[in-house]
Order: sequence, then structure tokens, then C-alpha cells
Amino acid sequence: MKISVQKITLIGIFTALSLIIFMVEAQFPVMPIGGMKLGLANIVTMAAMLFIGRKEAGLVLLLRIILAAGLYGTVVSFAFSLTGGILAYLAMCIAVSRVGENQLWVTSAFGGFFHNIGQLCAAAVISGTWAVFSLLPYLIISGILTGTLNGLILQRLWKSPLRKYSIKR
Repeated sequence: MKISVQKITLIGIFTALSLIIFMVEAQFPVMPIGGMKLGLANIVTMAAMLFIGRKEAGLVLLLRIILAAGLYGTVVSFAFSLTGGILAYLAMCIAVSRVGENQLWVTSAFGGFFHNIGQLCAAAVISGTWAVFSLLPYLIISGILTGTLNGLILQRLWKSPLRKYSIKR
């Protein structure tokens, strides 16, 4: 598969931007229930889906997870990020093809929901107990709310003049 210099450059830019946002968000205090975070770096993953394509967005996501784990993480945080990120990415790929670009908040809400499901699955495997699923109601609500917020932010940006710079065809 041949990839253009333009796509490689955009993958690098989106990866750097998502890593910067991740690093800034890592400075925020962690919320008390299940270590909830806003997941602002996922706005960049969705933007990459829109601007350069789904496969490239998946690469941006994987690169951010690997780089963030190398800079800040542990094996456990890498496992949480990877399972949550991949599940969210797959859900968003399906959702964006169903609801389209005019309802990005729906796509992002699906991503937030499935990100938390993936993290709970990782927690269950790592801890060896299903008790972690007692957090499920809280994490479903937080995943949908933060996903919706992130989607609304991206929706606003996507409706701006930035849209004309998309290279995805």
C-alpha cells in the first residue's frame, strides 16, 4: 500500500496534537469514580477519521497510545488505553458510517461508551474479578456524557471552515 507524503505528514500532525492534548489532560485531577477522564484526545482521533480516513485515524490512535504509555504509563495503563481505545475506535467507525458526519456527537457517544466497556474488560482480566463491573452504571453514563461533549466540540469545528481542508475522498 502506497501512502502519500501528505497523509504521512497529517498522521504525524494528528498524532502530535492528540499526544499534546493527552499530556495536558493528564495534569487535570482524576475524577473519583473509576478514574474518569474527559478523553479530549479522542476528539483528534475522530477529526483524523474525517480529515484523512479511518485507517489513518486508527494509526493515529495506536501511535498516541504507544507514545503516551512510553512517556507516562505503565503496562496496566497501556492495557487499559489499548483495549478501550480499540473498542471505541471500532464503534466509532461503525457509527460514523451509519449516522454520518452531521451527528458526530452520536458517533463520539458510542466511542465513549465502548471505551469504558473495553477498560472494564481489561480491569476484569487484570484483577481477576468481575467486581469491577459494579462501576458499569457510572462509566456508561460518564462515557456517553464525555463522548457527547467531545462530539459536540468536533461537530462545531467540523462545521467551521476547517472542513474544506479535508483530504479524505
